[in-house]
Amino acid sequence: MMLNKSFFKCFIAALFCLVLCACNNKDERHTSIRLAHHLDTQHPVHKSLVHMSEVLKQLSGGTMELVIYPSAQVGTEREVLELLQIGSMGMTKVSASSLEAFVPQMKVFSLPYLFNDHAHYWKTLDSEIGHDLLDAGTPFLIKGLGYFDAGSRSFYTTKRKVESPQDLAGLKIRVMSSQTAVDMVNTMGGAATPVSWGELYTSLQQGIVGGAENNPPSFYFSKHYEVSKYYLLDEHTSIPDVIVIGTKVWNKLKPQEQQWLSQAMSEATEYQKILWAESTAMSLQKVEEAGVEIIVADKTQFQDSVRPIYDSLEGTILEPLVESIKAMGEPQ
Repeated sequence: MMLNKSFFKCFIAALFCLVLCACNNKDERHTSIRLAHHLDTQHPVHKSLVHMSEVLKQLSGGTMELVIYPSAQVGTEREVLELLQIGSMGMTKVSASSLEAFVPQMKVFSLPYLFNDHAHYWKTLDSEIGHDLLDAGTPFLIKGLGYFDAGSRSFYTTKRKVESPQDLAGLKIRVMSSQTAVDMVNTMGGAATPVSWGELYTSLQQGIVGGAENNPPSFYFSKHYEVSKYYLLDEHTSIPDVIVIGTKVWNKLKPQEQQWLSQAMSEATEYQKILWAESTAMSLQKVEEAGVEIIVADKTQFQDSVRPIYDSLEGTILEPLVESIKAMGEPQ
C-alpha cells in the first residue's frame, strides 16, 4: 500500500511538474495554473471555477488561465493538498473542515449554530476574521484565496424520522473526519460515524449508518435521496468552501498576476453565491418530488442540546474567535 501511494505521488508530481508555463517569447509569458477538485461538472462550485478561469483570461488578456481537473481525477482533498504543498498542483477547492489540520482556527466553522443567519455568515467571511483565516495556512505552504458558499448542513436519515435531538439517540450518523463534527453529533445524542464520501451511498443503503448530514445540493447531486426518506432542515453548521493555492505556485506569480487572480476570485465568489442559491432551491424541490419528506426543525431544541460544546471552549484559542464572530451578529 505504501508503495502504491508513493508511486501515485511520484506519478502526479511528474505529470504536473510544469504548473506554470511560460512561452518562449520572453516578453509574452503565458501562465497556466492547474486546479483539481472532487466535485462533478454539474456542481455550482465547478461551474464557478470555470467562470473564474474565464474572468482570469479576460483580465490578463489571455495570458493566464486555470486548467481544471474535476471529479477527483487527481485524488482526494487531502492528496491534492499535499500536491499543493510540494508545488506539483496549483490550486484546489476544499472544505474549511479539511483545513483544520493546518489551521486549527478553522474548527470554528464546524461549531453548530454559530451564525444567526446567512448575512451574519458572509459578514464574517468578508471581515478581517475571514481574511486572517485565509492567510493562516501560509506556514504550511497553503494560501487561501477566497470563500465559496457551501450553504448549511442538515441531517438526513433513511428509516427514522428526526424532529428533535431525542430522535437522534443511538442513531449512527455519518460525519466528516472532523473532531468538531463528531463532538456535535455525539453531544446531540447521536452516534457519530466517520465514513468517506465515496462510500456513503452504500453505507446508507446497507444500514451501516442510519443517516448523514450535508447541504441540499450535496444531498441531491450525490443521489443520497434515493436511499434517505427524511431531510431535517436544522441547518446546524455553515462551513464554507475555501479556494486555496500552494505558496510555491503563488510566489512564482508576478504581482500583476497575483492581482488578476485575486480579482477573478472575488468575481467568482459573487457568481457562485447566485448559483448556490439557485441550486439549493432546485435541490430541495427535486428531492421532495422524489418522495423525500422535508422537515423544518425547531432549532431552539438543537441549540440548547449543544451548549456543552461552547462551554468546553473556555480557555482555548477558539473562545475569543467565537466571541468576535458572535459580536458581529449583534444589532448595531
